[in-house]
Amino acid sequence: MKLRMPLMPFILVLLISCNQEVDKVSSLVDFQGDETYSVIFGSTVIGHLKTRTVRDTIQIDYDYKNNGRGPTMNETIVLNTDGFPVRWDITGNTTFGNTVDEHFTFEGSAASWTDATGSDSTTVTAPLWYVNQSGSPYSTILTARSLLKSPDFSADVLPAGTLKLTEMEKTSITVDSTKVDLTTYAMSGADLNPSYFIADNNQRLFAVISPSFVIVREGFEKQEKELRAYAEKYSTERFESLQKEYAHDYGKKVRIANVKIFDPNTLALSAPSSVLVDGEKIVSIDAADATGDDEVVINGAGGTLVAGMYEMHAHTGDEGALLNVLAGITTFRDMGNDNEVLDELIQKINSGILAGPRVHRLGFIEGESEYSANNGILVSSEEEALAAVDTYHDKGFYGVKLYNSMNGDWAPAIVERAHGYGMFVCGHVPAFSNANAMLSAGFDEMTHINQTMLGWVLEPEEDTRTLLRLTALKRFPGLDLNSPKVQESINLFVNNKTAMDPTLAIHEVLMKARNGEIWEGTKDFIDHMPPNSQRGFKVALADVASPEDDKAYREGYEKIVETLKMMKEKGIFIVPGTDLGGAFFYHRELELYQQLGYTPAELLKLATYDMAQYLGDENLGSIAPGKFADFFLIPGNPVDDIKAIKTIAMVSRGGTFYYPSEVYPAFGITPFTPKPEVKEK
Repeated sequence: MKLRMPLMPFILVLLISCNQEVDKVSSLVDFQGDETYSVIFGSTVIGHLKTRTVRDTIQIDYDYKNNGRGPTMNETIVLNTDGFPVRWDITGNTTFGNTVDEHFTFEGSAASWTDATGSDSTTVTAPLWYVNQSGSPYSTILTARSLLKSPDFSADVLPAGTLKLTEMEKTSITVDSTKVDLTTYAMSGADLNPSYFIADNNQRLFAVISPSFVIVREGFEKQEKELRAYAEKYSTERFESLQKEYAHDYGKKVRIANVKIFDPNTLALSAPSSVLVDGEKIVSIDAADATGDDEVVINGAGGTLVAGMYEMHAHTGDEGALLNVLAGITTFRDMGNDNEVLDELIQKINSGILAGPRVHRLGFIEGESEYSANNGILVSSEEEALAAVDTYHDKGFYGVKLYNSMNGDWAPAIVERAHGYGMFVCGHVPAFSNANAMLSAGFDEMTHINQTMLGWVLEPEEDTRTLLRLTALKRFPGLDLNSPKVQESINLFVNNKTAMDPTLAIHEVLMKARNGEIWEGTKDFIDHMPPNSQRGFKVALADVASPEDDKAYREGYEKIVETLKMMKEKGIFIVPGTDLGGAFFYHRELELYQQLGYTPAELLKLATYDMAQYLGDENLGSIAPGKFADFFLIPGNPVDDIKAIKTIAMVSRGGTFYYPSEVYPAFGITPFTPKPEVKEK
């Protein structure tokens, strides 16, 4: 039995103690008290970040939920008199439910830490900041206060790497005649791209900002869009700068000499050839050693030229757009986004201001609920859903995607309206419905293989708007794929000619990643990545709480592969996409499809020519005169080994040329292969 101390006297004693000693012992003397922030996604408040600072200790409560999922974290950070952490404890759960129990200590010259990847320690000559793995973004302001004292605003950090703070601009926000003077900052060095935040003149955190996500001081929520605009601007400026520095528009004809060309019609490589590009199109295919007047010549050195690939499950953003181009992905199918943000991004890509794939847009339609994904258009009735279809048609979207909180009973009317416009329809299975209902309603494509399979293992009242749509995957091992309920769904796919967008790579991560083990799909590139990215590729997403869970998830994944193999054998069209950001994970998606029975050559055709046909892109998908110059160069032979697509030496996106070896260091990535020889006459 616990003894309970009366609360008010305890608080009074604590406050008196703080007033007497805080200025002597704490670097946080100017930051005592409570702070509260709202977490906002898509203009909707979805959670909070709360802090309480007493003497040298900060308690943090961080919790948000979007799309039925999100992290719940509690942190305790203790700083020394110089403002460096000497103790840091983080507990809670990640977005997908993985348990967090992270700890850092510094004593004397010894630093030690335990995170999801395991435990480690080192000896240092002076205190260093620790880059947490699972904590809240509040530590950004604490680290920044230290970096501002450094002559160059940079410092080495633990477990590895160097952080750099860059002041972006001075600004201010006014609410109800209250003006707050602010400074915006970029923090770089931990990940592929900088993070952005805003501090007031007292070095208190005001906001953490990104183009889609904002954490802002309580009382300033209405300024969310204004604050997001800063992040959009800084991200755009960064990628505009990269485009100016690394995009090669030669202003004359360009010949890629001495290459073999993958032909999707024969599933083979051509004889040694050269490809001549003029402007954004391919002019001719000639002999390997052909030459012409006033040409730039890129020496293919006997490598392979492959048409640009299609990432068919993307959520486009400027930070991933360039990385996808460098990975040979020159076309996206966007599966749902902030419509205004994507409008502007597409305009900048199309005008050449930013690098990025060509984008086909699906209009995102979601039902209003406490679990809503705050993207696209949210609707609360069938009439509103039909109006959303009208809106997307008027805006030129090629189709619509339905999501989890939709009322499944509305699907037939939505499909009828969309098909009446000649629009494509795909999506998740709405909660409390099943794949058979969506197939019968006329879906052209089902999204995520688990969305279909859950209908075979769930009870009608179970709610897939929650993490159940992940945890129920543990039920898959018991599935009999020859059972009537499974075969009924398969037959609906076949009879309705409905395609499947399985996103197999994300299921591999969800079901097979384990704390402390390198994700299987990253083993070919993890050593090339920045330190903190490498660390992230050793963390489980799901909560694997027991040996039984481990076994069930692994066997459940094998059942997914077995299901997809059966679908392919039945002639169901497979659409390659990742929902993992594409780029290196798209290469993994294709690699995994070999388990379904595809050969490397068939996968190249699927990722290029077949997707171009599927989306009606007659001028893309293969390398031929008159088509757009979207292709990439690799040293190896992908017909023999699909892994060859992972080492790309050059990419052309509409006649603008990129050399990954030049660009990757700007992301902290070590290049995979040298730049080809380029001769400019």
